Amino acid sequence: MEIAGWIIVAVLFAVGMAGAVIPILPGALAIYAAFFVYGFFISFKPFGFWFWTIETLIVALLFVADHAVSAWGVKRYGGSRASIIGSTIGIIAGPFVIPAFGLILGPLLGAVIGELFAGSDVNTSLKAGLGAVVGLFTSTVVKFILQLVMIIVFFIWI
Repeated sequence: MEIAGWIIVAVLFAVGMAGAVIPILPGALAIYAAFFVYGFFISFKPFGFWFWTIETLIVALLFVADHAVSAWGVKRYGGSRASIIGSTIGIIAGPFVIPAFGLILGPLLGAVIGELFAGSDVNTSLKAGLGAVVGLFTSTVVKFILQLVMIIVFFIWI
């Protein structure tokens, strides 16, 4: 059972880290689930109040940071709420609509279209689109680092 537990934990960690780059995958939640798998298959004994508090705070920070950093990128480049909404839709739909490049083109086009619908000129809309891509990349780096911290804390704790 211990080997099976470690295999599932490793798979969940891999899915979690891939989720930092692929928005469809439940990154932080997969890593968080790995802690429960470890507990059920091996032992909950190493985990206590502080472990769960630290990991839960990191997950909460991840969710807040993910949206806030992406929105910051759009706002920093002059985008409005409409471009933030368009960028968010683009992040979700992009990989499905344009499989090879949708992860980047989705938020870019979503922000541009959102800003155009809000009545902005083409130049402002393109800047908002660029901000969406900058926000996406910045958010990806932040998610990757925080999720890696979650895994490191886990290994330090056990």
